Amino acid sequence: MDYDLLLVIGLVVAVFSVPAVVSALSENRTPRVAAIALIAGGALVAYAASEKPGGYSIDKVPNVVVNVIAKYVN
Repeated sequence: MDYDLLLVIGLVVAVFSVPAVVSALSENRTPRVAAIALIAGGALVAYAASEKPGGYSIDKVPNVVVNVIAKYVN
């Protein structure tokens, strides 16, 4: 299984759900779907980090993102 891809997908889902949470809270709505997306993104990141041998360090994450994008665009 490609843990790098799971990490990148989880990061993208989590980052895109934050504005939705803020928008829902500012309009006094319950952020149901945005909260579920945030939890799902966090779960993907946590799963990828825990299952990859050696894990990920913060300084390696940008390189992982670039490598995944390069792998699937090429």
